Amino acid sequence: MLKRRTKPLVLQIIATVMAALSIAGCATVGPDYLPPEVSAPEHWNTDLQGRVTGGSMDPQTLANWWTALNDPTLTALIERAVKDNLDIKEAMERVREARARRGISAADRFPTINAIGSANSSRSSEDTGSGKSRELYAAGFDAGWELDLFGGVRRSIESAQADLEASQEDFRDVLVSLLAEVALNYVEMRTFQTRLAVAEANLKAQTETYELTGFRFEAGLTTALDMEQAKYNMENTRSQIPTLRSRLEEAKNRLAVLLATRPGAIHADLSEIKPIPTTPLEIAVGVPAQVLRRRPDIRRAERNVAAQSARVGVATAALYPKFSLLGSIGLEALSPGDLFSTANRTYSIGPKFSWTIFDAGAIRQNIEVQNALQEQSLIQYESAILAALEDVENALKAYAEEQLRRQSLAEATQAAQNAVDLALTQYSSGLIDFRDVLEAQRSLLSFHDQLADSEGTVTSNLIRLYKALGGGWTSLTPGAKISDAN
Repeated sequence: MLKRRTKPLVLQIIATVMAALSIAGCATVGPDYLPPEVSAPEHWNTDLQGRVTGGSMDPQTLANWWTALNDPTLTALIERAVKDNLDIKEAMERVREARARRGISAADRFPTINAIGSANSSRSSEDTGSGKSRELYAAGFDAGWELDLFGGVRRSIESAQADLEASQEDFRDVLVSLLAEVALNYVEMRTFQTRLAVAEANLKAQTETYELTGFRFEAGLTTALDMEQAKYNMENTRSQIPTLRSRLEEAKNRLAVLLATRPGAIHADLSEIKPIPTTPLEIAVGVPAQVLRRRPDIRRAERNVAAQSARVGVATAALYPKFSLLGSIGLEALSPGDLFSTANRTYSIGPKFSWTIFDAGAIRQNIEVQNALQEQSLIQYESAILAALEDVENALKAYAEEQLRRQSLAEATQAAQNAVDLALTQYSSGLIDFRDVLEAQRSLLSFHDQLADSEGTVTSNLIRLYKALGGGWTSLTPGAKISDAN
């Protein structure tokens, strides 16, 4: 009779719990996330000049912006960096970690089932018991399932999903930074090569001037002062060469590290001297709203806000009771041979209820903590937007102004070259003092060096502009690898 009454009772309990689940299954406590509204200016504050327009940039051009520099060596270095760079690999592992954490959260939706088995031997005391030995063998399964009536588990999955998406955007942000870093170091290397070539060419010219002065001194046409002045001018230029070589070596070594290889390993690939990559004829930067939608750091900040909003729901769910369904089925016997007898079957099933009645306000304080963290994430999101707008405005201004500087330096360099040619001709004819030759040569070296540096800066500023626009992450292979998790 007991069994006949127990089975219907258990079934009634299960039916009651399942009914409660169906009624409350859609109740998810905590705030429902809405993406924050972004107030972006309609136009850039900086006047667009220097071959920069406000038209919409071609997505393909932005995705592969380095190809606009028309430098196969740079393209090859970027491809190697994307494949081998350690920061990229670390960021990919963070995506892998976040994906696994999402799986852990998703697993809470399902029951847990454990297999158990035991073999015990015991003996009671003769004074307090029978003094006999006893053996007990058991095997079976037990299961538990917490019913997510108030959405705590669902909010946890929602938070883990947003964390995964944030890690994907972090990967893309690392990729954007890596592309710019490789290109900037490459341009810096080519700039030092150019400046070194300028210094060596000027040293050769000044050496010829020094020799000419020596011939004139031996012929009694000039003084020892002119010879010494020619010498210190020549040696001053020679003294700049070791510094340029050192900086050139640093740029090459930095490129090697970005490619996850030892310093010096790619020197052979960079031994050929090539010009500084030139910038394209025209660049379209779009409007601020387009940039804010594209930049991975802003997208990551928005996903962090979403994740923290869901954590508020997880914390809020702790205010409500928890319902679990527990059960077990197994076999128990006093000897191994009888363990699998149908008469030795055991089972238990029933619901479990728990509700924190008093915790001195700890749950509500945790909700307050999560709300404060959500406000912090919103502030960080707003800060990321302002920083992005600042990056673009600064890059636009720097790129435009450096082009003007380069143009003036190009004209100054040409004028200085003409001045040197005239000074040497007039000095050889005895029409001017040697000091005029020295001044012309010093000016020529200075303008040549500044022009080479400015040419590198123009290209570097363009790279910084592409980076500020969020270019480069949409077309490369590692980006495709993480898209499967979306």
